[in-house]
Amino acid sequence: MRTQTGVSASVCLVELHAGLIDSQCLLGAHAEITSVITLCRFDVTHRDRETGGAEMKSCRAAGLILLVALLLGFLYWNQSRAAADVFPVSHEFHLEAEHLQYKQPSILQGRNDVVTVTPWLAPVVWEGSFDPVLLDGIYRPKNISITATVFAVGKYIMFLKDFLETAEQHFFVGFNVHVYVFTDQPKEVPRVQMAAGRKLTVRSVLDSQRWQEISARRMELIQTLIEERHRNIMDYIFCLDVDSRFHGRWGTESLGRLVAVIHPGYYKDPRSSFPYERRPVSRAYVAPGEGDFYYCGGAFGGLLQEVHLLARTCHRNFKEDARNNIEAAWQEESHLNRYMWVNKPSKVLSPEYLWQDFKPRNPEVHIVRFSGVVKNYAKIRPNV
Repeated sequence: MRTQTGVSASVCLVELHAGLIDSQCLLGAHAEITSVITLCRFDVTHRDRETGGAEMKSCRAAGLILLVALLLGFLYWNQSRAAADVFPVSHEFHLEAEHLQYKQPSILQGRNDVVTVTPWLAPVVWEGSFDPVLLDGIYRPKNISITATVFAVGKYIMFLKDFLETAEQHFFVGFNVHVYVFTDQPKEVPRVQMAAGRKLTVRSVLDSQRWQEISARRMELIQTLIEERHRNIMDYIFCLDVDSRFHGRWGTESLGRLVAVIHPGYYKDPRSSFPYERRPVSRAYVAPGEGDFYYCGGAFGGLLQEVHLLARTCHRNFKEDARNNIEAAWQEESHLNRYMWVNKPSKVLSPEYLWQDFKPRNPEVHIVRFSGVVKNYAKIRPNV
């Protein structure tokens, strides 16, 4: 027997599977299924007694199955709701600024030489587009923690000391910072004096004969780190290249749900010239005419659960490519760009946040905050 009420109950079960169910749907569906069973019983008793018995059993069985499914759905929904109730709300949606003194903002004055918002309304952070006093005043009382990951494998260990020392001077100064160094040479990690509330943890990893494999493995290790060590969704994480150094403030203006950094080498170019992965067989594929910006693989971040999802997805896609004997053009950076195109970042950092030391600073770049140092790849990479 199929009635409109049966259809509504089925819709409720579909919503349950999709995670959209609510209590009214469950209670309503229960009442509807009970009504269907009653109608079924009434209908069958007015038919031939011999065939009616079999139909009655079938009707009751179908109703019982639906009721059990709804009961399990209710338990799942109730448990999910209870778990969701204990999640704190993200900092970025509650920017409280009571009793703070700062310069009056204006919607008529500001940067007019650069774009400060994306087409999907994410801020693009440039010098002069934010008030550091205001932002620090908002975030400091929240006692947030910032995790930074850096990989110093093989000869890249030579860049670690400069990275750590300049981070102490410019990276989230005055906030809780935990730097994780992944290296195959833990005894070579330099001793750097760190301020109160800041600490460094060394995690051992294996070296590789191919720098591409080292690059690709980062997503897996970042995913594992978050799963093992960090479960507080209020914390943030940034994943940074070790062959870089800080020159200026990198602070609360960079916080967001999912944060990408625009690559300094391509931000003036048409997207047709971006080095996206262009082979459709790769999971990192970006088709012609698609894509927004070209983002750096050497700097990205956001809330822990968002970066965990990014890292897990990129790692899974990289493994799928490997099973098909494919290696994306720029390994993790290619997969990152694919991910960021599909899952738009909530904040985009300008090239100030990862410039290149070998090139002169362009007029619109008022300050270089973080940059990749000049290096000879032939000497530091196991293969070029």
